Amino acid sequence: MTPAFTLESLNSLDGLTAKLGIKITEISPERVTGTMPVVGNEQPFGLLHGGASASLAETLGSVHAGVLAQPGKVAVGTELSCTHHRSARSGEVTAVSTAAHVGRSSATFEIVVSDDRGKRICTARLSCAFIPDRAAEAG
Repeated sequence: MTPAFTLESLNSLDGLTAKLGIKITEISPERVTGTMPVVGNEQPFGLLHGGASASLAETLGSVHAGVLAQPGKVAVGTELSCTHHRSARSGEVTAVSTAAHVGRSSATFEIVVSDDRGKRICTARLSCAFIPDRAAEAG
């Protein structure tokens, strides 16, 4: 795992991840987990916004792809699909990313988002391509 993928470094980033309150709680080649509060991430009817669940899923899957990228490569997302099974109105949701396929040029991850009771609220699939790291080549 590269130093860029530590819990401390990922949880101190600005941007959308911070705005949504996403916290990465575990990073390994086998799985990446994280949490996000429901409050502040609702749609107008008081339910967890599907876009927030999608952002949580893409964040975890992207970190997972980055962990698995070979030296000199970076991961870029190519497709995200989400099935929303139910919603949440309060508490925190937890997501777990596991690899469905990891190859030399691409990877696909399943990310399951669950509520405080352990009920699945969203199943997402993220595909990523591994491309040359142009920053490393220039450096």
